[in-house]
Amino acid sequence: MNAPPLNPALFHLDREHLWVMHCSEGPVPRAGVIAVQAFLQKELRPWEVRWVEDFQGIPAALRTEAATLLGGRADDISLHPSTSSGLVAVAQGFPWQPGDEVLAPLGEFPSNAWPWLALKARGVGFREVPLWEGHRAGREAWTSLPPTVGADPEARLIAALGPRTRILALSWVRFQDGLKLDLQRLGKACRERGVHLVVDGIQAAGTVPVDLEGLSAFATSGHKGLLAPQGMGFLWTEAHFRQSLSPSGTWLSVEDATDFSRPSTDFDRDWLPDGRALEPGGPNLLQATALLESLRLINGAGVATIAGHAAHLQSRLLEALMDSPWAEEAIRLRNLLAAGRLGSFLAFHHGGGDGDAGADHLQALLQAGYRRGIFASVREGYLRVAFHGFHTEEDADRLAAWLTGTAS
Repeated sequence: MNAPPLNPALFHLDREHLWVMHCSEGPVPRAGVIAVQAFLQKELRPWEVRWVEDFQGIPAALRTEAATLLGGRADDISLHPSTSSGLVAVAQGFPWQPGDEVLAPLGEFPSNAWPWLALKARGVGFREVPLWEGHRAGREAWTSLPPTVGADPEARLIAALGPRTRILALSWVRFQDGLKLDLQRLGKACRERGVHLVVDGIQAAGTVPVDLEGLSAFATSGHKGLLAPQGMGFLWTEAHFRQSLSPSGTWLSVEDATDFSRPSTDFDRDWLPDGRALEPGGPNLLQATALLESLRLINGAGVATIAGHAAHLQSRLLEALMDSPWAEEAIRLRNLLAAGRLGSFLAFHHGGGDGDAGADHLQALLQAGYRRGIFASVREGYLRVAFHGFHTEEDADRLAAWLTGTAS
C-alpha cells in the first residue's frame, strides 16, 4: 500500500465524499483555513497588522514559494488574482505591431483565448491549430476524436508557426482531454524562430514538475492543483521578455513605492525591473496567506513525488477497467500515460458518435457518482477523474467500482 505524499488528515476529507476534481477546484488544507482565520483576527484589530512582516512579508514569502515550485527565481514572479489576469498582463503589455498574430492549439480554455482575442482592435490575429486528426472544438467539441499516443501535436504547432507569429500561447495540460504538451520541444522551436512561448499552467501546477527552459511566461491560479481558494495565483516571466512588456502602472510597480520617508507624490521614479512591475496593485493578503500555506505543503512533499503518486493511482484505475466497457478507453489512456502524455487527471472520452448519446451517458454517470459521494467532472465530451497527493489506492479502487457498475 503506497502512502500518499500529502496526508489526507491535513484536509477536511471524509469517507462519504471522494473529491476527484481538483481539475475544477482543489480542496484547501486545514492550515490554509487556520492562517486566513488568524489574519482576519488581525483585521479586527488593525493595529496588529504589521507593515513589513504582513503587507510586504506575506507577498514576498509567496513569491519565494512560487519560485520554488517552478524552479525559478522569486524576482521573476508576479502575484495575480487569476490565470486570466496574468495572461492579460502579457497580452496587453506586449509590443504588438498591426499584422502580428498569436498561435494557439484548437480548443484552449477561454482564459487562454479571450486575452488574445481582445487584441483584434489593435490588428493582432488569433489562429488556432488542430492537434491531431479529427480534433474538433467549439460547437463541434462533442464530435471530436480523442488524442492517441500516435498523435504529434508539437509537430503540428511547430509547422504552423509563421512569419507573423509573435507568441505561441497554449495550455501545458489541456483542460478537457488531459493531453500534456512537450514544453521543451516547443520552447526550442520557438526560440529558433524568435517566437515567445506563453503557457497556461493551471492544470499542471502543483502536480507536474515544470522545466522553465525555453518559456517566456507561465501563468496559473491557485485554486486547482495548488489547493488554495479562488482569487490568487501568479505569473512567471523570463527576465528579458519581461523588459519588453509595458509595466502595470500601479503605485507598487515603481521603485521605493513603500518607502514613505520619500514623498509619495514624487513621480521621478523608475519602474521596478522584477516581477512586481507586472502586478495589478495592492496584494490580497487573505488569499495570499491561504496560497502560501498550500505552496509550503506542496513544496514540502515535492511536486515530483506527487506526480509519481498520481501516475501510480492512474495506472491502478486503468488496470481495473481493462475487463469492463471502458477497456478501449483504458488502453488509450494507458498508452498516453506510459508515453508521459498525461497530467494528473484521466479524461475518458464519451465515444458517442454525434455526441448526444455520449453526453447523456456521461451526465447520467456523473449523477450516479454524486449519489455515491464521488465528485468527478465532465467537460466537452470527457469524464475527468483527477488524482492528487492526498488520494489513496482505496480511492482508485472505489472509482473503478463506480465506473464498472460493481459498487455496492
